[in-house]
Amino acid sequence: MPEEMSPVEVKVVRQIEYYFGDHNLIRDKFLKEQLQLDDGWVTLETLLKFNRLKSLTSDTDVIVSALQKSTSGLLEISEDKTKIRRCPEKPLPELNDEYKDAVKHKSVYMKGFPLGTSLDEIQEWLNGKGNIENIQMRRDMERQFKGSIFICFDTDESSKQFLERTDIKSFKDNEMLVLSREAYHAKKAEERKQHKAETKAKVKQDKEQQKKHTEEKNMDELMEEYSGSLLNFSGELQDVSREDFHDVFSGYGRIKWVDFTRGAKEGTLLFDGNAKEAYEKAKEANDGDLQVKNNVVTWKLLEGEEEKEVLKKIIKAQQESRGKERGRGKFGGRGRGGRRGKGGRDQSRTQYQGKKTKFASDDEEEEAPAPAAPKRELEEADGPAAKVAKTENGS
Repeated sequence: MPEEMSPVEVKVVRQIEYYFGDHNLIRDKFLKEQLQLDDGWVTLETLLKFNRLKSLTSDTDVIVSALQKSTSGLLEISEDKTKIRRCPEKPLPELNDEYKDAVKHKSVYMKGFPLGTSLDEIQEWLNGKGNIENIQMRRDMERQFKGSIFICFDTDESSKQFLERTDIKSFKDNEMLVLSREAYHAKKAEERKQHKAETKAKVKQDKEQQKKHTEEKNMDELMEEYSGSLLNFSGELQDVSREDFHDVFSGYGRIKWVDFTRGAKEGTLLFDGNAKEAYEKAKEANDGDLQVKNNVVTWKLLEGEEEKEVLKKIIKAQQESRGKERGRGKFGGRGRGGRRGKGGRDQSRTQYQGKKTKFASDDEEEEAPAPAAPKRELEEADGPAAKVAKTENGS
């Protein structure tokens, strides 16, 4: 019958068997180097430089006595009781995809521990709840405990049995979330997908709001710039085209945009400057009777709210036209705006463009990977080697 261990001996055996167990030793660069020096043997003196074991005991007799009571068969003690090694009949597995997949299938995720919980408290709570190979206390970038752990069991069956237990639903009155590691990763993947979709939607919304703000700002600037530049006309207007209005005001004012459709009885002219001055000069030159192709026309200078509404309409129409004829000019060019260089008049085009705004990428940042652990040093030799998070018996 196996000899009963003291509480300290239980912790000593658990810690040393963790050091030489599959989960740690396969990644532990320092210990693997030590194994090469003496046919797999490591001195107790070396092990006692590991912080966590040293915190449990510094007495080699206690260590030897505890290991002699272990029934796992994982470790051997040298004849002079100064060294231990992993049993040669239990070779270390290869760290490949198959091994990683096996670890994933026999691991469990738990969340809900108070942030001040220690590894000893978790180990004591989990004692008797399954054959545990490793406990990894998950930490943030500042190495602070996040309140969640990964538990690696000896077999898939052990992890399944653990998930079915009813005494793991709470810890010190804290409700626990318990998932298989596969379910945890699936949950995180779905959360990342949702976060990415939400981020993309927000970027799109911000982009649209910025565009709207820019358009409104540009609209306000144009409204102010072209105040007093609108001249409305109405009449029968038989066989009148937009070019005819340019002819009427040639030499008196430059028209930037003609809001008129052939056959209509009304329209509006947008001048590059004061509409009243251009109208009065043209009217005076025609003895007070300003006609268009012998058609009697009623002219009206637009002001106030009526001016604002018509000006908005013209600006939007011009922007739509600019979208179709990219680069043709702000209120110039050939379409509904001013014509080019006819009769020696100044018909230079004024380009209208909204302010360009650079937006953030739609790509959402994924959860940042944990930083690689520093190379193992003897004074901090209680965790896996480089490239994995440091642990103390998995913490």
